[in-house]
Amino acid sequence: MEKIFNNTQVAFALKSDTELDRAYFLFKMIDNEPLVKIGTAVTNFALKAHLPVEGLIRATVFDHFCGGVSEDDCLKVVDKMFTKGVTSVLDYSVEGKEDEAQFDAALEMTLKTIEFAKEREAIPFAVFKPTGLGRFFLYEKLGEKKQLTPEEQSEWDRVVARFEKVCRTAYEKDVALLIDGEESWMQDAADALVADMMRKYNKEKAIIYNTLQMYRWDRLDYLKKLHAEAKAEGFHIGMKIVRGAYMEKENKRAEEKGYKSPICESKEATDINYDSAIQYMIENIDMMAIFAGTHNENSSYRLMQLMEEHHIPKHDSRVFFGQLYGMSDNISYNLAANDFNVSKYLPFGPVRDVMPYLIRRAEENTSVAGQTSRELTLLKNERKRRKIEDN
Repeated sequence: MEKIFNNTQVAFALKSDTELDRAYFLFKMIDNEPLVKIGTAVTNFALKAHLPVEGLIRATVFDHFCGGVSEDDCLKVVDKMFTKGVTSVLDYSVEGKEDEAQFDAALEMTLKTIEFAKEREAIPFAVFKPTGLGRFFLYEKLGEKKQLTPEEQSEWDRVVARFEKVCRTAYEKDVALLIDGEESWMQDAADALVADMMRKYNKEKAIIYNTLQMYRWDRLDYLKKLHAEAKAEGFHIGMKIVRGAYMEKENKRAEEKGYKSPICESKEATDINYDSAIQYMIENIDMMAIFAGTHNENSSYRLMQLMEEHHIPKHDSRVFFGQLYGMSDNISYNLAANDFNVSKYLPFGPVRDVMPYLIRRAEENTSVAGQTSRELTLLKNERKRRKIEDN
């Protein structure tokens, strides 16, 4: 398999020299764990104290990792990326809301992004988080097989109605819909709800996609079980396959509560699990559709190879590669340049409300071995290449 991910000219073609320098500066900061911790604490304090720091945040970390403050604000970025064949997933990244009005607002925003996707080839998917449409506590209680009170039951009925409205709209507009994965102790209830939506709306093809976090050792078995149900009941499976985003929290809770951690014992075991899920889905592509969310170059090469071995065309709509905006441009743009389907998750929302997402991004980059240093190496190589070209 030809190694295409070192081509920095393709990877950073859309970045000006100034943007390249800003990216290098940001990843240099993220590479310093104590600095990330201090920066996070200072930012949180400044926002809570209502200090005028939003302009500074917007000009640095926000503009690098986010598309804008609103869906319309994102369109400039969407159109720019699409000139290089990279599509977008508009991700309303406001987290941690807990009341009905906010859930209804998130519902309306998700419906709006479905409408955006319907109108634009550059936006092939819509997306939402289960806890964007209902309280975490309800998912958790249902996942523990506990009885809801009458008040909680009527609240849960509203969550189901929101899911139903979003999924039905996606089906009617023929827009693929990604539903993000969250913490394991709320995921069972979300999985059951998403599987019901697949049964209803994935009869002809995958419209509704769940998410499998493959740092969980039980997820491949879950996929196989769902596949058996899909064969028996006649529906297609859509899955976003990722490694996972809540590892420290998962391990800490398992230790505190005295149960076996749901997380694989090692990075190597997670990698094997991830690649096994991708292989299983490719081998059953007649009933499945994959959104391979990964910043791992080896896993990306592996999927390219599997597609070739199974004679799946590069532009088959059942296989998409995905990365986060502001990261792994060497994967995204080189895949697109080689005619593969690729999407960038493009977070958006008010600066203040998106900060929990951005802080999580910085902390994840700090904890993933090699990720930040790889970004820095690529950026350094491109800066060097441009200097040589200019002389």
